[in-house]
Amino acid sequence: MAFLDSVFNPVLLPVLEWNPFWGTVIVSFLISLIIVLAYKYFTNQILMKQLKDEQKEYQQRMKELKDNPSEMMKIQKEAMKKNFEYMKHSFKPTLITFLPIILIFGWMNGHLAYEPIYPGETYSVTATFAKGLTGDAELVADEGTELMSPVTQNINSEATWNLKSSEGEHTITVKTANIEQSKKVLITRSLSYELPLEAYKHSDITSLKINYNKLRPLGEFDIFGWQPGWLGIYIFLSIIFSVALRKVMKVY
Repeated sequence: MAFLDSVFNPVLLPVLEWNPFWGTVIVSFLISLIIVLAYKYFTNQILMKQLKDEQKEYQQRMKELKDNPSEMMKIQKEAMKKNFEYMKHSFKPTLITFLPIILIFGWMNGHLAYEPIYPGETYSVTATFAKGLTGDAELVADEGTELMSPVTQNINSEATWNLKSSEGEHTITVKTANIEQSKKVLITRSLSYELPLEAYKHSDITSLKINYNKLRPLGEFDIFGWQPGWLGIYIFLSIIFSVALRKVMKVY
């Protein structure tokens, strides 16, 4: 995450913090533009157009031969060969754009999946315990963090504490009779946060989780009860942008 932040934060983070929705729109457009440009300049567009036209011809002939299954199967085989050839030529730009796009996705997920925890805001941390563990669990917070729940809680498969913290990075530690585990919490006014879940192997404390609120770039707006996150918005917009850019730039 630190590496991605150093690369993308100076350029992309101000846009997302200005407005998460419009920031996602801008980033979606830029990614679509990069992909379309890669297809335009790393493929033989004359050949790609020829293959596209041939695919359309085969599709038309198959419609005309729907009452002649044997002939339609022959045409379908030829169409599949052309489709495979088209995909083979598309493989190079796909490889070129794959890594940078995956890195951008990783960075966006680290800034747009959840709402940040603001200074003075109440948040909660949940500890999950090994099956059959009994007794008490204690939460110890560093300076600048105020517990809003009892410090010690009875272990019942899990326990949750409410807290408030000042701005900055804090460490939350949960202790049982035999072991303790710690988790970092970031309190900030920017679109940043620590990973929500920390899992531990061979431990009485199996995980510590920060209970973030999911970030909704569209606010309270929903689509038949669905409130899309950044990824859903990206997928929808990238289809629109890709189709439009391909037509404008005549990319096949």
